[in-house]
Amino acid sequence: QVQLVESGGGLVQPGGSLRLSCAASGTIFSINDMRWYRQAPGKERELVAHISRGGSTDYADSVKGRFTISRDNAKNAVYLQMNSLKPEDTAVYYCNAYISTWITKDYWGQGTQVTVSS
Repeated sequence: QVQLVESGGGLVQPGGSLRLSCAASGTIFSINDMRWYRQAPGKERELVAHISRGGSTDYADSVKGRFTISRDNAKNAVYLQMNSLKPEDTAVYYCNAYISTWITKDYWGQGTQVTVSS
């Protein structure tokens, strides 16, 4: 059974930083694309950042220059470094990964709350 577990969320003041982590566990053959999504209250879930297995990245316009996605393939982990946080970044952040086990499919973490407020 593959699981994705996020950590690192919390309360931070505007302009502050947080680093989210997401680790995959279970019987895993390989992990392909990895992504971070977020969902604010009353809004649809949106893609924040994506990283390929080879390390290519892309970002939502709203976070470009402030957020950095990275991964450690040896640890089956993905990270999101969030700097210069704004109140509008407040949301539940979800890790997503396209994982090959005995089958290949998308997996989701349980979500971690990020609150940006003074």
